[in-house]
Amino acid sequence: MAIIEILLPKMGESVAEATIINLLVDAGASVEADEAVVEIATDKVDSEIPAPEDGVLLEWLVSKDDVVQVGDPIARFEIGGDEVVVPVAPVAETIDDGDSVPADVSKSAAVEPSVSVHQALDPVSAPERTGASGRFYSPLVRSIASAEGVSMEELEQISGTGSEGRVTKKDMLSYLSRLKSHSPASHIPVKEMPSKPSPVISASSMDVHPSFASISGGYEVVEMDRMRKLIAKHMVDSVHTSPHVTSFVEADVTNLVLWRNKNKNKFLEKFGEKLTFTPLLAEAIVKAIGDFPGVNASVDGDNVIMHKGIHLGMAAALPSGNLIVPVIKNADSFNLQGLTRAVNDLAKRARAGQLGPDDIAGGTYTMTNVGTFGNVMGTPIINQPQVGILALGAIRKKPAVIETPEGDMIGIRHMMFLSHSYDHRVVDGQLGGRFVRRVADYLENFSSDRPIEG
Repeated sequence: MAIIEILLPKMGESVAEATIINLLVDAGASVEADEAVVEIATDKVDSEIPAPEDGVLLEWLVSKDDVVQVGDPIARFEIGGDEVVVPVAPVAETIDDGDSVPADVSKSAAVEPSVSVHQALDPVSAPERTGASGRFYSPLVRSIASAEGVSMEELEQISGTGSEGRVTKKDMLSYLSRLKSHSPASHIPVKEMPSKPSPVISASSMDVHPSFASISGGYEVVEMDRMRKLIAKHMVDSVHTSPHVTSFVEADVTNLVLWRNKNKNKFLEKFGEKLTFTPLLAEAIVKAIGDFPGVNASVDGDNVIMHKGIHLGMAAALPSGNLIVPVIKNADSFNLQGLTRAVNDLAKRARAGQLGPDDIAGGTYTMTNVGTFGNVMGTPIINQPQVGILALGAIRKKPAVIETPEGDMIGIRHMMFLSHSYDHRVVDGQLGGRFVRRVADYLENFSSDRPIEG
C-alpha cells in the first residue's frame, strides 16, 4: 500500500499559514475518502481538511495549536491500509500521574494486552464508530456526544446532513442547541465552549472587577472566541492604520423598489433565484467603481495598488453574531442574474459555515448592509488593506419634494442613506464624495421599464 503525506493545502492568495484547531481522527484510525481529519483556522476562516482516499492515518506530524505553513506535511497516510494496532504504552507516556518514569523504562517495557490506537486514545468508548443502523460516527461527533451525555439511541435519532446521511459536527451543535432551548439543564455547544469556564462573579463572592467598580450586583465574564478576537484586532488595526472619513448621501430608490416588487416573482420563476435588494445595490456600486476606479485600490506602504478587477466583498453577519466578508470575484463581469446567483450562494454558505478561504480572499472594495438591522445609516470601518467601504441603510417611506414640469410637489418616496467611509491617505473628499453620489445616481435613475434579463 502506498504511504503519502497529507500537506496543508493552499487556501487563497493571501493565506500563508494556518493554526491546527482539532485533530478529528486518531493516529492509526481508518478513514474514508473525503472524511474530515483535521480542523484548521486561518486569519480569515475555519475549515476542515479531508482524507484524500480510503485508508489509514498513520501518524500526525502536527499537534493542536501548531501554526503550519502552506505546503508543509501535517500527517502520514496509508492509502487503503488497515487500522493500526500498537501497544498502549505510548499512551501512558502522555498521562501525568505525578510520578516520573525514566524514558528507557517506558520504551523497553512490554505491555499486554495490545489495543488499537483508536481504542487507546478515543475519549469515547461508547457509542461505537457505527450504531445499530450501521451509520458511521466520526471521532469528533462521538467526542461531542460523550461530553454532552448523548446516548447512542439519541445519536441514531439525529438527522444527518453529511455524506450518506452522516451526522456532522454542525448537526450535533444544532441538536444540542435545541436541547438547550427546551431543557432546564442547558447543554453548552462544544464549538462555543471556552478553554476555561466563564464564571459568573458576584460582588459578594469576590472583589468587583475594576471595569464595573461603580456598578452593584453580579456580572458575567465571557472570554471572546477565536473569531471575535480576530475581528477585534482587525478593526483596531484598521482604525489605527487609516484616517477614516465618511460621506453621506440620501437616495430616492422608489423606481428600484417598485420594479423589484413587480418582477421578483417572475425573476424567481425564470431563474430559480430569489431577488433581494442586495444584487440591485451591488450592481450600482460596481458601475460607480468603474467610473471612479480610485476607490478600487489598496495601500502597500507608500504605494497605492490600483486593482484592475472589481472583487466586491459583502459583509455578512453569522448566526454566532460574528462577521464575515465573502467576495464576489470579478463582480463587473456579471449581469443582474449572475450577481443575484453569486449573492445568494455566498449568503447561504456563510450562514451554513461552508465558506472556504478562497471565498473570502481577494476583495478590493466592500459593501455592508446596515439596513438589515433597521439602521438608517452607519460609519463602517474599512476592511484593510482596501481604501473604501459603503454602508447601505434601511429603505424607508418618507415625504419628499418631487420636481415636475408643473412645479414642485410633496410625495411619498422610498428613501435610503448611503454612508461611504474611505481612507483619507489616498482618497480625498472629492473622490470619496463623488463616488457615493454616483452610486445614488444609478439607484435614482433605475428604469422602471427594465427587462428582468438585464
